[in-house]
Amino acid sequence: MVLMIVLVIFPSILTKKKISKIIDNEQTISEEQEPKEEIVKYDYSKYATIKLLHTKTNEIEELPIDEYLYGVVSGEMPATYEMEALKAQAIVARTYTLYQIMNSKGKHQDSDICDNSNCCQAWISKEDRLNRWDEDVRNSNWDKITNAVDSTQGKIITYNNAPIDAFFHSNSGGITETATNVWGGSNFPYLKIVETAGEDGYEQYSSEVELSKDELINKLKEKHPEVQMNFDEGNCIEIKEYTDSGRVKTIKFGNIEIAGTEARTLFGLKSTNFSFEINENTIKFKVIGYGHGVGMSQTGADSMAKNGSNFEQIIMHFYDGVQITYINDL
Repeated sequence: MVLMIVLVIFPSILTKKKISKIIDNEQTISEEQEPKEEIVKYDYSKYATIKLLHTKTNEIEELPIDEYLYGVVSGEMPATYEMEALKAQAIVARTYTLYQIMNSKGKHQDSDICDNSNCCQAWISKEDRLNRWDEDVRNSNWDKITNAVDSTQGKIITYNNAPIDAFFHSNSGGITETATNVWGGSNFPYLKIVETAGEDGYEQYSSEVELSKDELINKLKEKHPEVQMNFDEGNCIEIKEYTDSGRVKTIKFGNIEIAGTEARTLFGLKSTNFSFEINENTIKFKVIGYGHGVGMSQTGADSMAKNGSNFEQIIMHFYDGVQITYINDL
C-alpha cells in the first residue's frame, strides 16, 4: 500500500498542483495585459512620413505617419475605450490625414497638417500624453494606443477609390448629421444620417448652458449689433427650422434669425441639438451630444464595440458605401 501511494497517488497530486500553478500564472498574465497582435510592418512608399505643423511654435516636424497617429489617437480618443473603437479611430485618423495631404495643398504652406483640432485633428506628444495619465496606467494605455495604430497599418477608408474626408466627433446624441447642415455646400454621399444606440450612457451626451438675459443680448450684439429683444413677448426666442436629424437649423432672437451653428458658437453650446427655456432672469440651453455630429461618433464607436462590433463594422456603420483598403492600393 505504501509503495502504491509513493508510485501512483503522490505523483498525481504533484501533477495537479503543477497544472493548477500554470493555469493561475496564465490567468494572471491575461488579466494584466491584452495580447498584442502580430504586426507585419507596412511599406508606405511615398506616404511614409508627414510634415506636422506645431501651431504654438510655428515649427514643422517630420514624423513617420504611424508615429504621428499615436499622438492623434491618444489625443482624440480615451485609451479606456474598447480596442475595436480605437482601431476604427486609427483608420479614420489615417484617412483624414491622407485626405488633407491630397486635397489641401498650401493650406499650411510647407506642412501637410497641423496639430490644432479646430483646424485639422488633435495631436499630443508621447511625453505630454504619458504625463497626463496616472502612473499606474501609463504604459498599458500607451501600448493599447500603439497596438490600435500598428495593427491597422496602411488601412484607410475610400469611396470610389479615393480617400474620404473622414469627419468624426465626440457624441452624436444618438443620431449623426449631414455635412451640408454644418458647413453648407454639397453633401458627401458617404456622410449620411445614421442612428447609434448607447450614447446616452456617456458624460458627453448631455450638458447645459445658462446665461443671464443681458449676457445673451451682449453675445448676440457682438455679431449682430442691430438685434432688439423684448423678453415680454412670448416668441422672443423661437426655433424656426430643424434639420432632418433634429438639430436646430435656424433660430430667431427678437428681430433677427441666425443659423443653429452660429448660435452654438456664440453661446458656447456643445452641439446644435438643443432646446431652451426662458426663466425670470436667465435663458437655459439644454444640449444633447457633443460636436458637429458629422461622420463617426467616438462614443457611438465605443458603444458598438462594447456590443461586439469590430472596427470594420463600426466604420461601415458611420460611412455609407465605403471600402477599407490600403494606401498603396489607390
